[in-house]
Amino acid sequence: MKLIGPFTQLITLANLSLRGKLTDEQLEIIPNGGILIQNKKIMAVGDYEDLKQQNPNAITEKQQPNIDNQIALPAYTDSHTHICFGGNRANDFAMRNAGKTYLEIAEAGGGIWSSVQHTRQATEEELLETLLERIKYLLSLGITTIEIKSGYGLDVENELKMLRVIKKAQAQTKATVIPTCLSAHLKPRDFPGDSGDYLNYILKEILPKVKEENLANRVDIFIEKSAFQPEESRNFLVKTKDLGFDITVHADQFTPGSSRIAVEVGALSADHLEATSDEDIAYLAQSNTVATALPGASLGLGEPFSPARKLLDAGAILAIASDWNPGSAPMGNLIAQASVLATYQKLSTAEVLAGISFRAAHALKLDDRGILAENKKADFVVYNTDNFQNIIYQQGRLMPSSVYIDGEKI
Repeated sequence: MKLIGPFTQLITLANLSLRGKLTDEQLEIIPNGGILIQNKKIMAVGDYEDLKQQNPNAITEKQQPNIDNQIALPAYTDSHTHICFGGNRANDFAMRNAGKTYLEIAEAGGGIWSSVQHTRQATEEELLETLLERIKYLLSLGITTIEIKSGYGLDVENELKMLRVIKKAQAQTKATVIPTCLSAHLKPRDFPGDSGDYLNYILKEILPKVKEENLANRVDIFIEKSAFQPEESRNFLVKTKDLGFDITVHADQFTPGSSRIAVEVGALSADHLEATSDEDIAYLAQSNTVATALPGASLGLGEPFSPARKLLDAGAILAIASDWNPGSAPMGNLIAQASVLATYQKLSTAEVLAGISFRAAHALKLDDRGILAENKKADFVVYNTDNFQNIIYQQGRLMPSSVYIDGEKI
């Protein structure tokens, strides 16, 4: 048994609603707080001196004796990333900022197909090395649970290669890695049929092998004019569920309506939502499908932000994720992105913290984390500051002093 603290402020995120708007006044903030841990789980949180007196045999671990002000809060979850990839698309970014269109960039050899070619050319060892570097960076931000998609292989050999690399990464990091099969990212240029034929290829050739090797329990699809159309996507998602996979959707990024498909087929989440209409918002708010905002894509593409304020006010479950990928969202800093989203969408600090912790974890079916409370996973992040509001206020500049997974400092 171990007691960690004392913390100037312990922000538990306990007793907050899974859905809808939140105010900062609802936050539980324990002054001089402590966290009691045993067997990788939290036994109790409360006043440090009280916990110490009640548990005299607990090993005490003070963070940094020479630092007067420290705060702790639950570690973060990034529920949507594409961080397994080969190559670099800096030229895409420069061309886009110079006014080139998506089609012009693609014709010049850029776009998703560029990442597909680089990822196919990369060895498993090369992909694993760069993936572990990106995971290490996310851990430094306090992100201990990370969803990672395939989707830059787009054939049996290379989609399985990506998912095997993601599985190998899990064995070499203390972070929790959640793999998602995104073979339905777009129809590859070298596939000999139409988009419907390609989706059937995924169902018959890729997903059975993913299931056989236990490489992922989740499947994603990009529903958009440039990728897969609504009805063929709906049929694909239904068949995917019948195979035993959980499903999630890239929805409403440039055109509205596909988030309703996500709701109707029971997707865990609908991610992007930059083009979501008021009607779509009503659908999401009345469902259990998590609405995931991806501000990194808005910043990378110069597009509007997801209507996070409207979604929360309507009663939706709002998560915030980075969408870290080599093309449209290269930043990767979830805390900075969420802070910017808060500025433009007028989100409370409580709403931001919930969106990158327990609400994001819920989108991954992980309800054992994101809250500092009894029996929750002992993943938390510590900052050298006297006020938790500084995290969002400094827009990603304030870095954690310590990150804990299962009660152990990493």
